[in-house]
Amino acid sequence: MTIGLESIERPVDGPAAWHRVCAVEELELAWGEAALVEGKQLALFRLESGEVYAVAQQDPATLANVMARGITGCRGGRPTIASPLHKEVYDLQTGECFTTPGLRLDSYATRIVEGYLEVAV
Repeated sequence: MTIGLESIERPVDGPAAWHRVCAVEELELAWGEAALVEGKQLALFRLESGEVYAVAQQDPATLANVMARGITGCRGGRPTIASPLHKEVYDLQTGECFTTPGLRLDSYATRIVEGYLEVAV
């Protein structure tokens, strides 16, 4: 079953502006890409389901800008990203850390408009 990319949108919590980042097709499946949006370093991920996620590029445990090189997966049906440094596992939707209490990865709402990824920052 093919998912229409125009129908996938993650909600925005609080005041934020949408910013066009790139064509969705430029994002490799299950591979992270780094982007600078409104002065924030983000890690972008397009999953095989067609969903696209944006999280902070900065690893909360080490403060290194490496999250785009993390490993995507899932835990309990939730899409995840594992840090490439110490392997902490974060929920791509909420930023919750499954492996180390107290750590949290900033996550950003995304939507697809006319084939382009937009991120709320």
